[in-house]
Amino acid sequence: MARTESIMRGLGTPAADFELPDVVSGTIVALGDFADKKALLVMFISRHCPYVQHVKHELARLGKDYAARPLGIVAVSSNYVVQYPDDAPGRLKEMAAELELNYPLCYDETQQAAKAYEAACTPDFFLYDDSRHLVYRGQLDGSRPGNGVPVTGADLRAAIDAVLAGRPVDPVQRPSVGCNIKWKP
Repeated sequence: MARTESIMRGLGTPAADFELPDVVSGTIVALGDFADKKALLVMFISRHCPYVQHVKHELARLGKDYAARPLGIVAVSSNYVVQYPDDAPGRLKEMAAELELNYPLCYDETQQAAKAYEAACTPDFFLYDDSRHLVYRGQLDGSRPGNGVPVTGADLRAAIDAVLAGRPVDPVQRPSVGCNIKWKP
């Protein structure tokens, strides 16, 4: 496991288009599917990463807590499954069922979505406003495996709440930390 920080791409960057299969339903999920949402959260996660394992229940809570709000959520796994089979679609589907995710968990086999979003680690979070411009990229909260800080999602939740309320998101943002994306050779 290589401890990696998110790249922190420029605020205001437009969301990249994507068309990826949801590992649960098999349907194709695309950026345009969220056109009616006031905000969109794109998360890059994996099953095997200890950082994602540490926050996985909060990731599920996010979906439940914002289900009635105009927030679209999509999780994407882009890891190279030949070397990391725990991140294969079937195993991701098991994870989605275990956590009772109420949003799509997509598999990015070509890794084009991860490259387009400049995802560097898992978990990596990208929040977009209603015009699909980046307003938050960074950590879920200050919790890390073994640091004793409770998992609350405070940083990401504050950004989501600001966007949904029509307020500016605090531009002081801390990078996410996690396992590096496992790129194809």
